[in-house]
Amino acid sequence: MVTLNSQGVAMKKLSTENAIIIDTETTGLGSDTEIIEFTAICADSGKVIVNELVKPTCSIPAEATAIHGITDEDVKDAPDFHLVFSNYFLPLLNGRPIIIYNSDFDTRLIIQSLDKHCNAAYVQSVHDLFFKFCVPQCAMLWYAEFFGVLNEHHEDYKWQSLTNACAQQQVDVSDLTAHRALADCEMTRRLIHAVNSQIENQNNQSCDGVTKYSSKA
Repeated sequence: MVTLNSQGVAMKKLSTENAIIIDTETTGLGSDTEIIEFTAICADSGKVIVNELVKPTCSIPAEATAIHGITDEDVKDAPDFHLVFSNYFLPLLNGRPIIIYNSDFDTRLIIQSLDKHCNAAYVQSVHDLFFKFCVPQCAMLWYAEFFGVLNEHHEDYKWQSLTNACAQQQVDVSDLTAHRALADCEMTRRLIHAVNSQIENQNNQSCDGVTKYSSKA
């Protein structure tokens, strides 16, 4: 049996087996912004794999600091993103599935940030990693489909912010501070497990109902 969202579309669990959840904090949202915090955790256990501040090539705008609280002083002695990504993260990836809440944004920022430090061939190899060989699963799109609110303008499901999604599913995140990479990774992990549990429970209830009906027939 399958679980249907409010639009009657079948939903599947988002597998966390051996997967890694990634999140970033950045200097902004545009085409020239960079990563200033990079975190990766185990999707099953929440074990931290990488949690590093990153020194950008530019100053952190005040409006970005107002969101995540990271200042130029915080990152002045931090490693650059190429070092964090290539030395701390890639050796541990080893073909494991990647999950990101809003994967389009974070993968774009990874490429943009590497482009500030690396040659074109290396940047292209990372681009191929994320867009050909190890395409991240977007938890935001998966949750939007599960929540099932249509965005008629885009003829798709309406995206939900991570904090809204956790509130909608009554996921306790009272011990976490949103808009820091480690906290957002953990919020994503808890949300996925909460929704997966709902899907599994609904599937089990459907199976029980079919079994009871069959036994009466």
